Amino acid sequence: MARKKRVTQGKESEHSLISRASRNVSQLSIVIHANRVASKAAIVSKKLLRSTGKAAWIAGTTFLILAVPLIIEIDRDQQLAEIELQNASLFSTAPTPK
Repeated sequence: MARKKRVTQGKESEHSLISRASRNVSQLSIVIHANRVASKAAIVSKKLLRSTGKAAWIAGTTFLILAVPLIIEIDRDQQLAEIELQNASLFSTAPTPK
């Protein structure tokens, strides 16, 4: 009878070993899956940052090339109009509308 208990205990220990191993494998697969997801998220983040940087560069250079000269020209025109208004008030003549 002692042999039967040992055999039964051996099967139970094998069963518990198998169940522990299967839990370890399932936990390992979860870790592997989480690592894959994290890796893909990092790749997407890098691509997003790179494309955002490119878009910011394009927007910034376009603003410098197109908008800044326009702003300077509008300011210059406004200053010229103020000077004409001052000259007109000094000579007491009505300014001519454009």
